[in-house]
Amino acid sequence: MSQPYPAEADHASVVVSNLVGSFAWGVLHDRHPALIERVRKATPFPPTAQHALNALLGEIAEGGVIEALDDSEPDAAPWQQWGEGIGRRWADVPFLWAESYFYRKLLGALGYFAPGPWRGIDPFAPFKRAELMGTAVDSELAALDQTPRQPRALQDTALVHASLWGNRADLGFQLSTGESGLGERVAGLVVDDTAVLWDLLESGRPGKVCLVADNAGPELLPDLVLADHLLATDRASSLSLHIKPCPYYVSDATTSDVLDCLARMSAASGRASQIGQRLRQALTDGRLVLRAHPFACAPLPYIDMPVELREDFDSATLTLMKGDLNYRRLVGDRHWPATTPFSEVTAYFPGPVAALRTLKSDVITGLAPNTLTELEATGSAWRTSGTHALVQVRT
Repeated sequence: MSQPYPAEADHASVVVSNLVGSFAWGVLHDRHPALIERVRKATPFPPTAQHALNALLGEIAEGGVIEALDDSEPDAAPWQQWGEGIGRRWADVPFLWAESYFYRKLLGALGYFAPGPWRGIDPFAPFKRAELMGTAVDSELAALDQTPRQPRALQDTALVHASLWGNRADLGFQLSTGESGLGERVAGLVVDDTAVLWDLLESGRPGKVCLVADNAGPELLPDLVLADHLLATDRASSLSLHIKPCPYYVSDATTSDVLDCLARMSAASGRASQIGQRLRQALTDGRLVLRAHPFACAPLPYIDMPVELREDFDSATLTLMKGDLNYRRLVGDRHWPATTPFSEVTAYFPGPVAALRTLKSDVITGLAPNTLTELEATGSAWRTSGTHALVQVRT
C-alpha cells in the first residue's frame, strides 16, 4: 500500500490545461497540432493514416472532446481503467493524463499497434536519429577522452551533471576545471544534492541501481556513460535501465534507441568506443538489464505504480529518475508550493530516489525559500525555459 501525499496535497491542485497562456495550455493548444504536422512531413504515411491524423487534429481542437479507444485495440482495457478523461474536454482533464493519451492516440492513428506494414514503426525515429548522427555528437564523444586525466571526484560530479544537462548542446560531456562548461552548469542548479547522491552509493556494498531514462539520442548518451561509470567504479553491481515499451513524448528512449546509442559509441574512437563495447558486454552478461514496463507509458504518477515495479525499485540501492516527465510523475503533477519538501512528496517511493531534471514544466518542490525569492525576482520563465536544473535526493 502506497503512502499518501503530504497534507499539502489538499491545497496543491492537479495541473490541467484550461488556463489560457499557461504552459500546459500551450502544449495542448500549440505543440500537439504542430507535432502532428511535423510527423506527417517526416514520413510518407499512407492515406488511412493521413485521414486518422486529420481526425485527431479535429478531436484535439479547441473545445474538443476525448474519444475512447476502440475495444479492438490491444491496450483498450488498461486505458478504460485509466479513462477518467473519456468524454470530457481535453483541456479539463489532468494535464499528465491528456498529454499521455494524445501520444497513444497519435500512435494509433499511424497504425503502430495494428497488423500490417506500419506496425511498430516509430514516427519519431527520423528526429531522434538525426540528432544522434549530428556532428555535434562527435565532439561530445571525443571529449570523453579527457575523463581519465581527471580526479575521480571530478569525474563523478561531471558525469552526473552531463547526464543532467545532456539536452543542452555542447555541454554533454565537457569536463572543465576552469570557468566554462561544468561551472556554467552548476550556476543553473536550483538544488544540488550531487554529493548526497555519491555518498549514498558509497555507503555500503555495491548493489543494483535503477536508472529511469528520459530522452533518446544525444540525451541518452550521457545516461549510458554514467551507467558505465557506476558499473566500472563498483558503485553498482548491476544496473536496470528503465525505458519506454513504445515511442512516447517524441524523444523518449526505447530499446531501439538504446541500441542506436551503443552503436554510435562503439563506432567512435577512443574512450567512447571502449564505453560502448563495455556496455554491450554488460548487456550480454546481465549486469545491464533493460526494463520496459507498460506503466512507463501510463498517464499516472508513480504513487500509483503496480506492485512488481514497486518491488523492482525497492530492491535497488538507488533509483535515478531522469528528466522532466519522470519528475512530474515522481512528485505528482500538481501545483505544489515550491518549498514543499521533496522528501515528503516522495515519501511513498519504495527506496532511495534521486531526480536529475532540467526544468521544462511548472511543477517543482524542495526549493529553499531564499532560492525561490531570487528566482521569482528575475521575472524569467525559469520553471519552463530549460535554463535551470536540479539534483534532488531522498535517502
